[in-house]
Amino acid sequence: MQTTLAPEFQNTPEGREAEAILRKCVHCGFCTATCPTYQLLGDELDGPRGRIYLMKQVLEGKPVTRATQQHLDRCLTCRNCETTCPSGVQYGRLVDIGRHIVEQRVERPAQEKAVRWMLKEGLTSPAFKPALALGRLARPFLPAALKSKVPAAAGDRAHRWPTRTHPRKVLMLLGCVQPAMMPNVNSATARVLDAAGIQTLVADGAGCCGALRAHLADHDGGLADMRRNVDAWWPLVSAGTVEAIVMNASACGAQVKDYGHALRDDPAYAERAARISALTRDLSELLPEIVPRLKPRLQRRGLSQIAFHPPCTLQHGQQLRGGVEAGLAELGFDVRLAASEAHLCCGSAGTYSVLQPELSTQLRDRKLANLSPLQPQVIASANIGCIQHLQSGTQTPVKHWVEIVDECLA
Repeated sequence: MQTTLAPEFQNTPEGREAEAILRKCVHCGFCTATCPTYQLLGDELDGPRGRIYLMKQVLEGKPVTRATQQHLDRCLTCRNCETTCPSGVQYGRLVDIGRHIVEQRVERPAQEKAVRWMLKEGLTSPAFKPALALGRLARPFLPAALKSKVPAAAGDRAHRWPTRTHPRKVLMLLGCVQPAMMPNVNSATARVLDAAGIQTLVADGAGCCGALRAHLADHDGGLADMRRNVDAWWPLVSAGTVEAIVMNASACGAQVKDYGHALRDDPAYAERAARISALTRDLSELLPEIVPRLKPRLQRRGLSQIAFHPPCTLQHGQQLRGGVEAGLAELGFDVRLAASEAHLCCGSAGTYSVLQPELSTQLRDRKLANLSPLQPQVIASANIGCIQHLQSGTQTPVKHWVEIVDECLA
C-alpha cells in the first residue's frame, strides 16, 4: 500500500513504524473473513482492511472524524487478521498507533471520557478489591447486565498458597483485577507449579501489565505501567534468581512479550525490557516439561468432557496454538475445540464488553452456541476476561485450565 506520510509524522518512530506496516498490505481482503466485527456488521470500515484505509488517511494528514474514532473503537484488537494475513501485516501495532493519534485529535463526549477514565483508573486501583466486595454484597439486587460483571466470591482454597521452596523459581504477575475477581487462578498456578517442583515468586511492586491503558489509547499511561513492572522484576531477573516470568492470563502475556518493542526507544529501559520480554512465558509453554511430573499425582475424578476456548491473545497475539489441548490430553483429559469458529473472539477483549456491550454480547452468544454441541461438563480458557465473559452467558462452569488440573491433583 503506497503511503505518503504527512510532514508531522515523517521521521518519527510512530510514523516510520506505521508506514512500514502499511506498505505490507496488498488489499487482498483475506482479513475480513476472520474479523469478528466484520462478520457481525458487514461494513468494510469495521474490518481490518477498511480500518487500515482509515489509518492511512490519518497518517497522510486527512481530516480525522468522530466516525474514524468509532470504527477504531469497534475493533476488538483480537489480531485474528494477523494470523490470516498472507503478507504479515502487524495490524495490532498499527491500530495502537492509529488510536493514539485519533485520540489526540477527536474530542470524545464527556460520558465516554468518564467511563474510559473510570476503567483505566478504577480497575488498576487498590480500591478495586473493596469496591468489588461491596458489589458482591449488593449482587442479588443488581440488574442482570450488571450482575454478570460481578463474579461470586472465591472459596478458601483460592487463598491457599504453597509453602515449599524449590531450587527452580519463576516470577508470576498477579494482574490488576485477577487477585480480586478470580484469585484461585493465581493460587492454582502456584500449586500446580509446586507439584512440578517449581516455586512461584511475586514481586510486590508489579501491577497492571499496561494493556488496559494502552488499548484505551492512553499511550503514556501504558508505558508507565510497563516501566514500573520492569523495575519491580529486574532485581530478581538480574540476579538470576528466576528462570522465567510466567503469565496465566494470556492477555498479560501478549503485552509483556511486547515490552521490548514498546520501550525500544527508551534508553533507560530498552535493554531491560527486551530481557523481560525474552524471559516471559505463557503458562501453557511450560506444559511439555511439567506434564511428566504431574501425571503420577493426577486423579481426574470423573471429569470427562472439557470444551476449550483458546483466547485471541493466546492463539493470535502470542501465536500459541494447540499447546493447552495437547498438554491436557497427555494428562488424560478429553479436550475439544468448537467445530466451528474456534478462531473467533468471544467478545471479551479487555474492556470491550463494557464499552461495546451489544457487539460483545453477540460474540459471546455466538461463541457459546458453537461450544454447546460438545455438551461439556466445563468450559476452559486461558484468560480472565474470556472466563468471566463466557460465564456471564452460561450455566456451565467456565474455568482456567490450570484450575482444572489443580482440582485433580492428589
